[in-house]
Amino acid sequence: MGQISGAGLENRDLLADLGEQSGDIALQCSETVGFLGEVNRRIQGDAAHLERLQSHMARLAASQSESVAAARELSHTAERAEQIIADGHDVIGLSLGEVATLVDHVTGLEGHLRQFLSVIEAVGDVSGQLGAIARQTRLLGVNAAIEAARGGEATQGFAIVAEEIRRLAEQAGESSASVATKLGQLDQDARRLIEGVEDNILRGRDAGAHIDQLRLRLAEIASLVTQFGERSGAIVGCTDAADREVAALRQGLTEFGRSARESTARVDAAREQLEGLEGMANAMLNTAAHGPQVTRNSRYIAMAEEGAEEVRKIIGAALRDGSLSIDALFDTDYRRIEGSDPPQYLTGFTQFADDMLRAMLDRHSAQDSAVIGCCLIDMNGYLPTHVNARCQPQRPGERLWNMEHARNRQIFMNDQTRRALDGASDFFLFTYRQDLGEGRYRALRSVFVPLVFAGRRWGLYEVGYLI
Repeated sequence: MGQISGAGLENRDLLADLGEQSGDIALQCSETVGFLGEVNRRIQGDAAHLERLQSHMARLAASQSESVAAARELSHTAERAEQIIADGHDVIGLSLGEVATLVDHVTGLEGHLRQFLSVIEAVGDVSGQLGAIARQTRLLGVNAAIEAARGGEATQGFAIVAEEIRRLAEQAGESSASVATKLGQLDQDARRLIEGVEDNILRGRDAGAHIDQLRLRLAEIASLVTQFGERSGAIVGCTDAADREVAALRQGLTEFGRSARESTARVDAAREQLEGLEGMANAMLNTAAHGPQVTRNSRYIAMAEEGAEEVRKIIGAALRDGSLSIDALFDTDYRRIEGSDPPQYLTGFTQFADDMLRAMLDRHSAQDSAVIGCCLIDMNGYLPTHVNARCQPQRPGERLWNMEHARNRQIFMNDQTRRALDGASDFFLFTYRQDLGEGRYRALRSVFVPLVFAGRRWGLYEVGYLI
């Protein structure tokens, strides 16, 4: 009989060890699942970034194609411009040569005009000499006529000749004066023409300088067009190379995206398997916890049962004296508190829970330093109140801080809590991950005790503690 009793004790010890090891496995699974969840979240975030990158890359590829087309068109334009410059260079050179020859010709007119002016001046001198001769001849004719008159009839013939000489001299004088007048006008016209030619010569010299500069500019333009053509060819080469690189990068991104999706699927599968293992380990832990053996979890199970009983008494008394209605207790019309982040909600039960249950939750949580907190959870995961340390006023813009220190009035749900809410037992012992926001988790072990009022399942009383 003693041997049987000893075997029974040994079996109970083995069952307790099995439960504890199952709990440790569940804890490790929970932590690993949390890690895989974070890895998966990061992979999904990277995949989202990758999709945006692929979108940008698609636009880049389109722009690159346009750049390639533009570069090729630019190269063709450079080739056409170079051909046009080459074809027009000789024509422009000939035209400029003709202009330069015309300038030289105009410049040469100055010498001819000055020679012409010298001839006019010489003719003017001759005309002056003829005028002087005509005057002298006229005087000679007058003197001859006077002498003929003194000689009488014997000199009448000489008088006639003298008169004719005088008349001819007058005509010659008049002709000489007329020629002198015309030569004067011609001299003035010639001098004005020379002045105009001199102005044209100055302009021609300026034009010649501009022509020389224009020739230099044309040569520079031709050189620039040649360089432009060379650069355009280089641009075409670079854009073609860039286009090939972009195509290769797009292919690489596509392959990476496919790999990322496969990795996400594999991580999800591994996480699901670990969650299944976590569930089995938690089931073993919970089964072992319901045995007669005392384990390190027994203290917290007792604390949870005592706390749940006190909650039942407080709420039952309030329902009986009318300070709390059944409708307010089971109110699920969650009214969001404006500006809260993460969202917080109010129900008809929230204020009663703060006033009548928070102090009791603080008192029970203080019984053991390993206890993170005691709280109430309704069937939808709503926490109407919490211990004071988790009921701090939210800080605007500090979501992570709020997630940990203002957990009251929030809604939380995970697989283990859902199993406890839907399960039929006097208590549930599970290991799970406490969500701290943005992929942060804390592995906890919790005892859940069902809360039933007026024959209706309201939710759970939870004691969460660290192992």
